[in-house]
Amino acid sequence: MNSQNIENKPQVMKESKNKIKVDFERTPLLERLKVKFISMSFLGNLIWYIFRLVLLIGIAYIVLYPFFTKIAGSIMPPEDFVNATVRLIPTKVTFNIYKAIFMELDYMKAFVNTLTLSASTALIQTFICCFIAYGIAKFNFKGNKIVFLLVILTMIIPHPTLQLSLFMNFRYFDILGIFKFLAGGATVGDIEWLNNILAKIDIVPEAWDKWWTPEGLNLTNKYWPLIILSATGLAFKNGLYIFMLRQFFTGVPAELEESAYIDGSGTMRTFFQIILPLSVPMMITVFLFAFSWQWTDDFYTNLFFTTTQTVLLPKIVGIPTSLTTNYAGQNLYYAAIRNTCGLMIIAPLIIMYLFCQNFLVQGIERSGLTAD
Repeated sequence: MNSQNIENKPQVMKESKNKIKVDFERTPLLERLKVKFISMSFLGNLIWYIFRLVLLIGIAYIVLYPFFTKIAGSIMPPEDFVNATVRLIPTKVTFNIYKAIFMELDYMKAFVNTLTLSASTALIQTFICCFIAYGIAKFNFKGNKIVFLLVILTMIIPHPTLQLSLFMNFRYFDILGIFKFLAGGATVGDIEWLNNILAKIDIVPEAWDKWWTPEGLNLTNKYWPLIILSATGLAFKNGLYIFMLRQFFTGVPAELEESAYIDGSGTMRTFFQIILPLSVPMMITVFLFAFSWQWTDDFYTNLFFTTTQTVLLPKIVGIPTSLTTNYAGQNLYYAAIRNTCGLMIIAPLIIMYLFCQNFLVQGIERSGLTAD
């Protein structure tokens, strides 16, 4: 009897719902509209919807308005900056500022240099941080928590406190004491051998007696300091990348690795053939973060690039010679030129985000940094 009631109950409920639906559709339109729209629940939902809409529009306005003003100023002629009737719409659209920045401030050269530096360091950081995070997350070795604590400390310690030590280490780079050995009694053959090796990897294209001293090798004004920091997991924001990847690897089921080990796969093969393919969204997220921060970085670039020989995008902010002027709105016009330089610097990042935003959101969700 009970089983028969259980079998008939869903059928009765379905027939009741269909009957109510049919009766509602036969009700006059005016009556249906009253039931649907003239109710406290509908009014409450409508008020909440309008409140959210107004709030989001207000926040979007606050965030986007500075960009609108900078874009509008970048296409204004100089006379518009002293015209009280001009706000966001110029009297005449001109792209002279963009043209002058592109031609006179070496924008393309800076773009290529920054792209090379950002892409190379971001790729290295992505792989190294993956490697370190996987070891911390999956291997309970002695000192595991201490290593993770040191990773967290790299996120806490202000980078300006390390500024002098970083510069001195790469200005006199001699991590293995090679140059002290050369200064202490190496033969001419030893010096020529080392010079040939360094010349092949393009660290020191000059004569050997110009690029090294007994104190060490001068790596400033080259990409090598940033590459070395990236390869050792000590570059800018690497602590955050390792933390994100560790959170992701912690959530990877251990059964996947155990199955691979049973099939005869070693640790490195499991990491490269099983773990890394699963980590592609997170790796793309880390790469985007590393690329973006290196693209707009001026702390490390100003620290290690002490001459104007290597032009990077953060250093192109200036006033082109053809746009120098002397009139009442000079300061406003020069501010618009500098703002345009900033727009041209971040434009490639905006374009990259438009194509990669899905990977970025997916990676952040999987990193464990967001609440469930």
